[in-house]
Amino acid sequence: MNVVLTGARLTGGDRLADVVVRNGSIASVQPSGAPVDHGLARVPLDGRWLMPGLWDQHVHFTQWAQTARRLDVSRASSAAEAADLVRAHAASHSGSEVLVGFGFHDALWPDLPTRELLDAAAADRPVVLIAGDLHCSWLNSAAIARFAPDVEGALLREDASFALTSALTPSDDAVLDRWASDAADAAAARGVVGVVDLEYGWNLETWSRRVAAGARSIRVEFGVYRDRVEDAIRLGLRTGDPVEGTGGLLTMGPFKVISDGSLNTRTALCLHPYPDGGRGVANLTPGELLDDLRIAVGSGIEPAVHAIGDEANRLALDAFERLGSGGRIEHAQLIDPVDIPRFAALGVVASVQPEHAMDDRDVADRLWAARSLHAFPLASLLASGARLAFGSDAPVAPLDPWAAIASAVGRARDGREPWHPEQGIPVEAAIEASTRSRIAVGEPADLVIVERDPSTATPDELRTMSVAATLLAGRFTHNAL
Repeated sequence: MNVVLTGARLTGGDRLADVVVRNGSIASVQPSGAPVDHGLARVPLDGRWLMPGLWDQHVHFTQWAQTARRLDVSRASSAAEAADLVRAHAASHSGSEVLVGFGFHDALWPDLPTRELLDAAAADRPVVLIAGDLHCSWLNSAAIARFAPDVEGALLREDASFALTSALTPSDDAVLDRWASDAADAAAARGVVGVVDLEYGWNLETWSRRVAAGARSIRVEFGVYRDRVEDAIRLGLRTGDPVEGTGGLLTMGPFKVISDGSLNTRTALCLHPYPDGGRGVANLTPGELLDDLRIAVGSGIEPAVHAIGDEANRLALDAFERLGSGGRIEHAQLIDPVDIPRFAALGVVASVQPEHAMDDRDVADRLWAARSLHAFPLASLLASGARLAFGSDAPVAPLDPWAAIASAVGRARDGREPWHPEQGIPVEAAIEASTRSRIAVGEPADLVIVERDPSTATPDELRTMSVAATLLAGRFTHNAL
């Protein structure tokens, strides 16, 4: 689509510009009203702000697409309250299929999630509640009998929970693809032009199928895990390589390595103990982690290490240092201050999810106590020269980069006082962490048009930013102009 976007304000300024888009790229940026090719269609922006399209650089897209169809238990303040939500849902939605809920956070609950609570709520119907961090699942007796008969208790953690989550994915590809298409359209309506999909499984075939069926709303970089990295290597896939036949919409992404657990599940690997005496879990030995990174880098695949606790982050940085190659650390939630400068020095990107700081602030204060001063240290990372890349970890947080930007800038949500506001960053830096291009000649015409200037917006205004239109390679994927 070749067009002229007329009367655009570029972020941070008031002077109007006309932006010419040809063959998917920005062909010119000139003062508004200057002569342009009159054969091009003109799209008046009437003084709206034009900025690069937004990226969510860490999602689990298939899980996100399913979340809206699952029982929301995220507001439950106790196990009993979560069970009551299950009871009410089961009463109004009869059937024998597995009742799946999502979003519980039990770290601050006054009671324990037990089989008996869910048994009483849903009788013999299988119930699986997935934690908001995806690292834990709570099952009743019927679900245990079906999915994990050898497990004692009611909770599955880490790999066992991941496997169950995958098993609950609908087998009907057409249904799942329709849900994913709806989720992609919704993302485009928030200004999203691309995602890094770190869904479990082999997503080359999944996204190739979706693109072939007409999915055109977003670009996708798909990651791989340990069980499929050899398949990617065998096919010669390298990070950044476009997948043939997808029109540039599908690209090979990183190799995801999960080195520790999560905060809410108390499995994030930490230098100091939690209140219960534990220090979290290491999913890999330092040698295994280094071997994984070496395999990835040697095959041209960018390594992305999940590390939440401060010890997990240190071990990941140690591995990158020994390897002599950069990469990404996903989450980087708790970092010992002495390790902050190592990100920039080693060329390691901090792939972080600022909205998690708002979700986890109370849990961090409880479980990490005084060390929560070093949690989500965005300003410290930025000041050290580290590169930030923002994501949502959807469905852990909503797939909406404006929420990440708002949390990074204001460190607050829901009318609460800012949490460690000294770690807030300027809006320009937050936008840079959420985009991959510029408004400049030769850049891809992946663009978003908004109703107010983000550079002068308050955090609450950023969170609710009105998106007038989104363009991907110069074509509208969302248009409310």
